Amino acid sequence: MATQGQYLAQYRDFKRGSELEANPPQLRVEAVFLASFHLIDACAARRNVHINKHQRVRYELERNSVIFGERTEEIWLAFQDIESRLRPKFVYGKSWKPKDLQAVFEKAARIERICQKVLG
Repeated sequence: MATQGQYLAQYRDFKRGSELEANPPQLRVEAVFLASFHLIDACAARRNVHINKHQRVRYELERNSVIFGERTEEIWLAFQDIESRLRPKFVYGKSWKPKDLQAVFEKAARIERICQKVLG
């Protein structure tokens, strides 16, 4: 089982990759998706909850609402929007538009702001 520190290290590494404008948008989106997942998992680890798979974010957060409290739904909805609506446009096809890239980073920033408050 990974520790909070390990999740945070993964988050920082993937976030750096997402910020490199020299990387193609597909790679940046995948990196910000993974950064967001590891940051959420770092918050969960504070409560000894380990999500381990991105497909389980909603389930684990709803089951352990103490992690984010009243912002639980906001977190998983933002993550799910990146995962299910935006990321596939980049990773599995070429149907994305610049506004989609902006939306990915806006949703990731919302997740990051909430997580930073939890991590204090």
